[in-house]
Amino acid sequence: MSNQTPGWWRRTGVDLRLLLMSVLLIAMGVVFNVMSGGVFLSPENLYNVAQQTAVVGIVSTVMVLVIVARHIDLSVGSVMGFVGVLIAYLQYTSGWSWPTACLAGLAVALLVSIYQGWLTAMLGVPSFVVTLGGLMSFRGAAFLVADGKTQPVNDEFFQRLGGGYDGGIGTTATWAIAVFVALVLFARMLQKRRARAHHEMPNEPLWMEVLLTAVPAAVVFVFAAVMNNYQIASKDAPQGLPIPVLIWAVVAIVLSFIVHRTRFGRYVFAMGGNPDAAALVGIPVKRVTLMLFALLAVLVTVAAIVSIARLNAGTNSLGTGMELYVIAAAVIGGTALAGGTGSIFGSVLGALIMQSLDSGMLLLDVPIGKRMVIIGQVLIVAVVFDVLYRRKFGEN
Repeated sequence: MSNQTPGWWRRTGVDLRLLLMSVLLIAMGVVFNVMSGGVFLSPENLYNVAQQTAVVGIVSTVMVLVIVARHIDLSVGSVMGFVGVLIAYLQYTSGWSWPTACLAGLAVALLVSIYQGWLTAMLGVPSFVVTLGGLMSFRGAAFLVADGKTQPVNDEFFQRLGGGYDGGIGTTATWAIAVFVALVLFARMLQKRRARAHHEMPNEPLWMEVLLTAVPAAVVFVFAAVMNNYQIASKDAPQGLPIPVLIWAVVAIVLSFIVHRTRFGRYVFAMGGNPDAAALVGIPVKRVTLMLFALLAVLVTVAAIVSIARLNAGTNSLGTGMELYVIAAAVIGGTALAGGTGSIFGSVLGALIMQSLDSGMLLLDVPIGKRMVIIGQVLIVAVVFDVLYRRKFGEN
């Protein structure tokens, strides 16, 4: 049997791995829904799962690029906790406005990431070692910022960024976004068909490509309907799309654009494929590495803002253990730990799978010890699957 995916499958543009991940996510939802007596797929639970996944999802999108470039950051949870507590402290204790506090938090995150990136890029210290030290150091820094005290945040607009009571965009805006996304999907499908015809490349039958495009468009509309079907008892209107999920979607789109449409994205994948060859052809490997860590700092800050806005406070435990979920989301979504390959959309699916697994076990009252064992083993299974998949289909 051939070790390559069929040509017609490649021409459709459908990633077999992402399709398998989508099927797995649906299967998990159905199983957990049956075992929880219909609670898991209720609008309220799906709304909460979407919100809870956003923080991990935001960071996992950029973690894909970090791993693709043959690096890793084990300190993202601790840095997020440090930056989150700092932002909350500046608002509550120091009386700063939330935009100023967020900019200060971003500046600190950039200093931290550039410091770690400089050690990796300029001195050649493995990022694993650098960020392992950062995992401990910046968790301690989170305690030092506010002397171990929780820092509440009270600004109403800032709290909306975390979702919650007033953190939805409403039904009309949610439907508008769903229609816009569907139109974009079909426009891209027609653009690709014209491009293939222009270059005298074969096109699949129109009905097949319309069907393949209609499936994700239908998923978008179903998701919008679910979000619009959740209404808090004390409110007169449904919530609509949570703001954290909207932020996550924007981040994923921007990162996808960077990967597919910019020189920086091409450089990152070239570095992951072969760092020595990348340097020989003139790619500024050190500078790109520093830029990559700076981009990580920006999205860690965004995740910290969403997280403390959702909790209405900055706590010392913020982001504890998040590095496991972020790395697992990237790996489950098809990012090779050896570097060179990865998918932004795959990280979205990976984050949803990880959060759905955790939330489903929580609904079933699975003890925390067993949940940790299962989630850790899921990461190992994901890596094993990645190795076997690439061996089977001949991917690098």
